[in-house]
Amino acid sequence: MSYDGVGPRSVTRSVAFLAAGALAVPLLAGCGSDDEGSKPLAAQDIAAAPRDRLADGGTLRWAVDAMPQTLNTYQADADAGTTRVAQAVLPAMFRLDESGRPQRDADYLDSARVVETEPKQVVVYRLNQQAVWSDGREIGAEDFAAQWRALSGKDSAYWTARNAGYDRIEKVERGANDLEVRVTFAKPYADWRSLFSPLYPKDVTGTADAFNDGARKKLKVSAGPFAVQRTDTKDKDVVLTRNPRWWGHTAKLSEIVLHEVPRDKRAAALADGTVDVADVDPSEADRITQAAGAQGSLPFQGPAGGRTAAKALRSWAVLHGSDEEAARHERRALKKQRKSLATYLRQQEALRDFEIRKSLEPAYTQLALNGADGPLADERVRHAVAHALNRAELARVVLQPLGLPAVPVGSHLALSGQDAYADSSDALGGQDTAQARALLADAGWVPGPVTAQKKGEKAAGAEGHPSDGSPDPSQSDDGTYIVGVNDHVEDNKGHDDQRANRQQPGHRGSEDGHAGDGGARQLAQDGRPYAQEHLKQGGAPGAYAPKGTAAPAGAGAKAGPLAKDGKPLSLRFVLPSGPGSDTLRKVADRITAMLGKVGIATEITKVSDESYFRDHIASGQYDLALYSWPSSAFPATDARPIYAKPVPGADGSLNVQQNYTRVGTDQVDQLLDQAVATLDQGEERDLIRKADARIWATAGSIPLYQRPQLTAVRKDLANIGSFGFRTPVYEDMGYLKKDLKASSSPAA
Repeated sequence: MSYDGVGPRSVTRSVAFLAAGALAVPLLAGCGSDDEGSKPLAAQDIAAAPRDRLADGGTLRWAVDAMPQTLNTYQADADAGTTRVAQAVLPAMFRLDESGRPQRDADYLDSARVVETEPKQVVVYRLNQQAVWSDGREIGAEDFAAQWRALSGKDSAYWTARNAGYDRIEKVERGANDLEVRVTFAKPYADWRSLFSPLYPKDVTGTADAFNDGARKKLKVSAGPFAVQRTDTKDKDVVLTRNPRWWGHTAKLSEIVLHEVPRDKRAAALADGTVDVADVDPSEADRITQAAGAQGSLPFQGPAGGRTAAKALRSWAVLHGSDEEAARHERRALKKQRKSLATYLRQQEALRDFEIRKSLEPAYTQLALNGADGPLADERVRHAVAHALNRAELARVVLQPLGLPAVPVGSHLALSGQDAYADSSDALGGQDTAQARALLADAGWVPGPVTAQKKGEKAAGAEGHPSDGSPDPSQSDDGTYIVGVNDHVEDNKGHDDQRANRQQPGHRGSEDGHAGDGGARQLAQDGRPYAQEHLKQGGAPGAYAPKGTAAPAGAGAKAGPLAKDGKPLSLRFVLPSGPGSDTLRKVADRITAMLGKVGIATEITKVSDESYFRDHIASGQYDLALYSWPSSAFPATDARPIYAKPVPGADGSLNVQQNYTRVGTDQVDQLLDQAVATLDQGEERDLIRKADARIWATAGSIPLYQRPQLTAVRKDLANIGSFGFRTPVYEDMGYLKKDLKASSSPAA
């Protein structure tokens, strides 16, 4: 599964202000010009082709992470598969363009506009007269009204995940004729374009029973280019077929099958024809690129590779030795190896029919800092963490090897290309080692003796490296210990397999804080901290000096094992351990090295994908964590629960909504409330940017990079791939006619 994405907008986005001089923020307005976000960092990559170049018919098999548990996007367990179905089969009044901005969908709407603002806001939707449900009934005011009542929050019998915006509506009624729907708001609502997308028929939203259960496994009535034919839990398929009552461009494909395939099985599924399209991780994308001939497909790069001359000699000796039992084991191992190699080579041959289409997801990965308790409850320590980070380097580590723009994300509330985007990171400031150390000292974290390693912990060194008898680099000449990285793996039963790796804070392996530059080029790595490669003497020029050498100027501010009230400064860094988590672990290693330079130690704990978000992020059992939020075209609405100031409940519990960092301020709440209530788009944008600057200033979360979007697609498919911001156009997807090639240029 994809562990670090919390979920799309169709799901509920599941996921004290200091005035001290050192932390005061002089400018809390968004920085940058008005057109700063006018261009996305990467265009969509879908092999765009005109409809007349596409064949009529064909089945598209599309990999999804899991079978949708519900087809109702407004329920709590909706997921990305739910969204994909809804986009293909249901009306949406507005869809997103290539810049992530809402645009009217002409298949459903002739127009939609605010016709009154006083005494109340009134929006009139004028529907396309051809728009009908699959049962022949016209789409109309009854459907809008039923959805409003279901999602308004006034009737607790409806099990809804969200009601934002619908709770501001006073009434929904028929307009001047059957094609008009008139919506009157009790409170002004800037994000009114977010409503009724998707729109369900009144058959689904008209009663609580129908809403809660009627649309979980089937949709009897729909109104898109496709319709749900069946959901097959045995084969893990959702089958969509052409909607015969669709009034727009006829779908080129006869059928779309959404098929559940785990992330680590997708290359094999593509090779054996199980699926034609799949989002893949960087390692599998690299494999598919090699198969296509870009770098040549080499057998030793496969699962049966790594057979060195020494291993071959040892194998020959075992086979021809006197130990018959060992020889039998070796013959079985060789047979299994040959079989694995043959399978790998067959798959590589089949993968030549695919290509990788790449863009950037409308989502960003952040470092979350849990400010509920512990050292990070002090804003000065959170600021120190932020100043220790080189965000540009972290973006390069992930995106540069993929050939994607390696630009750090500058906003919590929008991405480059969207109206509200502006880089407001100056409200917090960039990497500044001296400032980080000063903040830590001001917070009471100073160098001092630290309790020795616990019994059973290994000395410093890369994981899996045998001891060579060299001195323990975690111990200094004066007998104190360097607090480093403890690497834990928790299984599903809760038992820990503890592996301790000691890293010396302040060690410099290279200019960017890692051992060499190979890691920036190779995404598939183990979980080894980068600085550990050169901890031994001689590994890093200048890292060690003979006794008696004078300390350089400024050495008094050097990083060391920091402590306060006898306790070391160590942060628990929780990471997922499942397939596809290599990139996050790589980023975590870099962050660990950066924090070590200012004297902040980390304890890395790896947990199963299943428990990562539920048992750690949402429950607050972490200090540092990496996870992603999707961007939204409506940040004033969607970001409110993510950054809302936690409120104590009557029972003493803390209501955090989706603010899993537990850091919030009244100012952020007020700015977002003002933004959602203004009908002036310029004013709304400015308020959102000001709110973002305030969020930066609290340092509860640090945006790092926009997530890569890598999609493996059969070469003869067009208008499908990495969509970026834009809502897919399902009726235009299809197979190229024979002897035609898809355009290599991304869609305009």
